[in-house]
Amino acid sequence: MVCWVAERARAARNVDRVIVATDSQEIVDAVHSMDIEAVLTAAHHTSGTDRVAEVAATIPDAEIIVNVQGDEPLISPQTIERAVDAMADEISKNGAGIVTTWEPIESIDDLLNPDLVKVVLDDDDHAVYFSRSPVPYPRDAVKRYGSPEAALKNEPELLQLFRKHTGLYVYRRDVLLEFTKWPQSQLEKIEALEQLRALAHGVKIKVVEACTASTGVDTVADLDRVRALIESSTLQRA
Repeated sequence: MVCWVAERARAARNVDRVIVATDSQEIVDAVHSMDIEAVLTAAHHTSGTDRVAEVAATIPDAEIIVNVQGDEPLISPQTIERAVDAMADEISKNGAGIVTTWEPIESIDDLLNPDLVKVVLDDDDHAVYFSRSPVPYPRDAVKRYGSPEAALKNEPELLQLFRKHTGLYVYRRDVLLEFTKWPQSQLEKIEALEQLRALAHGVKIKVVEACTASTGVDTVADLDRVRALIESSTLQRA
């Protein structure tokens, strides 16, 4: 799966170099067998961002660093391109230190799934908060029907209020390296979401819409679904 993610990143027109950062020698060996660059990192990192930063520190000429999480095998190369282009724009105006992406949430089950992270944006498309819970809370609708689930079933258009966060980050180099010096924030520990550490330290995170939907792999059921989607896509191309 990691090799599949790496190939998606390679297909992005504005990504110059793809490196798999991992603390597993088994993954390094598997990636090298597919002629993909890999770096064995320290095992003590508390997040993927910290792991990526270790590798980025050894590449001094990289102004923009892209982190595609290894559990996003169906991420679109065009989504990666869009996020990188957005970061280039942010750098030109000394704007956000991180760019990430969002996708629509299409079902109540997805909304209530804690493995699917939700993001709330302000009017300028900057992240206000990330959560594993359904946010924002539709108070008036819940008062009408008694629970969030009942509100969504009776008013399915409420799903348009919610956005799924994609496992993709694009960092300004200086922000990424500074990130590793900060201790985990309390909210990061509670939600197990590293991006909350950046928000806690005042880093602006620009959130742009993904080009297409992706399917993250957090469970065995997710893996089976992704395999079926890939097999179906392969058969259609054949």
